[in-house]
Amino acid sequence: MIEMKVAGIALDAVSRSPVVLLRDTTDRRQLPIYIGREQANSIISALENQASPRPLTHDLFVNLLDEWDMSLDRVVVHALQDNTFYALLSLVKGETRRELDARPSDAIAIALRLDAPIWVMEEVVAEASMPVDRDADEAEKQAFQEFLQNINPSDFAQRGQSSTSNDTFES
Repeated sequence: MIEMKVAGIALDAVSRSPVVLLRDTTDRRQLPIYIGREQANSIISALENQASPRPLTHDLFVNLLDEWDMSLDRVVVHALQDNTFYALLSLVKGETRRELDARPSDAIAIALRLDAPIWVMEEVVAEASMPVDRDADEAEKQAFQEFLQNINPSDFAQRGQSSTSNDTFES
């Protein structure tokens, strides 16, 4: 799994639909997830620490967790099927852990309110993410290809055959 943070909310240029952008902790990959306007507003208010005069849906869920002495351990975006993302809320009460199916937008809005980590399965990142800096990503791929072309099997064998090595154990 890859830990990700909310980089922000954007609007799709064509459809004008809101998109939540998750970015990995190295700022290399980002995952766009289309969401509804209400969820976008809820995520924005959590990012900006805005309090509502009355609890909204995600605030209500947080209040319920608090009343029932439960905590949100993490959110996991675990699947992408037919252009739909799937997430789980990993809830903990004492020694008991439960996973609850959720839309990623709702899970993210709740995670932000509780400062819970957001994780994404590697398969989902591989399938749906995009590089943050395409030029840097391409340069790194090129450098790795050059490294692979210049490496020889003997580069690995020489390390194990060194007789002057200080990597010995004494009893």
